[in-house]
Amino acid sequence: MILLMKILISPGTGEIEVKKSRFIAHLRSVKTEEEALSFFAETKKQYWDAKHNCTAFVLGEDGRIARCSDDGEPAQTAGRPMLDVLMHSGVRNVACVVTRYFGGVLLGTGGLVKAYSDAVAEALKNSVTGEEIEGIRLPFSVDYTNYGKIQFALEGLGYKIGDAVFAQDVQGAVRIPKEEEERVRTLLTESCCGKISFGESENCTILKTI
Repeated sequence: MILLMKILISPGTGEIEVKKSRFIAHLRSVKTEEEALSFFAETKKQYWDAKHNCTAFVLGEDGRIARCSDDGEPAQTAGRPMLDVLMHSGVRNVACVVTRYFGGVLLGTGGLVKAYSDAVAEALKNSVTGEEIEGIRLPFSVDYTNYGKIQFALEGLGYKIGDAVFAQDVQGAVRIPKEEEERVRTLLTESCCGKISFGESENCTILKTI
């Protein structure tokens, strides 16, 4: 299996309180820097009355594009720790905002680093992540009598039929990891005694929940 990228499927939020200061973290899946900046602007507008809205984002499977901002906090105490947590998590194409409502007690540089890091970690813990892996889309055509048989066989492997069109025969497709193609072809052929035809497979990406 060739892993392309770990990404967010369902982003979560995280909130912690440290010495009366509230730290609220929001994550979002983004594909471009423009999307990240739009997310930051949207969140800052929502939390306009907060003392700080610190930001970080990571783009690309190798994390080649990464930016962060302390938004008025002491240098390297907010944005950088947030970015470090995202990088260490392995999640890519992700943006994060941590909103701080100041509680009146100074935390010091070490306290700030820990608070911002912990808020992002909490949001990640509350998120659903997945892996983009290299796969194929395998089209097929089968008669109605055998459609249920191949559906059952695929579900036994954890796959579902997609793009089904019910005409004279059933035209459908299944998305599977690339290395599974031969196995799936054999299984489906055997499950309906050869009464199935396959189209040419196409490369695609598959999202796998982890």
